[in-house]
Amino acid sequence: MGKNKLEKFADMRSYPHVFEYPYSVVDNVPFEMKGNWNRDFFKNTNPIVLELGCGRGEYTVGLGRMYPDKNFIGVDIKGARMWTGATDALNEGLHNVAFLRTNIEIIERFFAPGEVSEIWLTFSDPQMKKATKRLTSTYFMERYRKFLVDGGTVHLKTDSNFMFTYTRYMIEHNHLPVDFMTDDLYHSGLADDILSIRTYYEQQWLDRGLSIKYIKFRLPHEGVLQEPDVEIELDDYRSYNRSKRSGLQTSK
Repeated sequence: MGKNKLEKFADMRSYPHVFEYPYSVVDNVPFEMKGNWNRDFFKNTNPIVLELGCGRGEYTVGLGRMYPDKNFIGVDIKGARMWTGATDALNEGLHNVAFLRTNIEIIERFFAPGEVSEIWLTFSDPQMKKATKRLTSTYFMERYRKFLVDGGTVHLKTDSNFMFTYTRYMIEHNHLPVDFMTDDLYHSGLADDILSIRTYYEQQWLDRGLSIKYIKFRLPHEGVLQEPDVEIELDDYRSYNRSKRSGLQTSK
């Protein structure tokens, strides 16, 4: 029998590589790791890579296995899901992997300027109803700028045509440099070892015949970011483990 949520949360509190700072405690508990992740936790000077909205942590753990010369931090508010990746990392002795349970809306509170080299956004909720909730909106890009190196890389991997199209418009409107973009990753010729890491839900979408989209772009510090004023067709299907993604029922 699998562990229930309470047991998973108890495990997480004991894990040395898991940091829990949700809204309810972040103003009362000082976060001393900001600016000190390499020195105090990873004990090296390797680049730090974030996975925002990491879910079960498949990408965070998978990348940690592939790149021992980089440090990876998975961020999500849902601890019961995060437990899977956190437990795998602990059991495998991956010293370059950590997890931060917090709200992504306050992500800049946990990292100092220039402390992060790359950001991965893997199957983020497209938040079709409100732009400021999308993890590729300029609202979040401005937050990422506060800790991402100048010209740092942002990766978006998504099943959502809405999220892909919105992000493309945002990039074009703000003239952000693009390294690669495809609306069908696994038929693009770019499905290398990194991109071939598949999350639990990604495999479900692939089994349903849905294409996976991918964008790799850069985020310079210079320039004022502006939201694109465009109308985008809503996704017309319901994704696994998410609420309706059509009509007006678009909130998480």
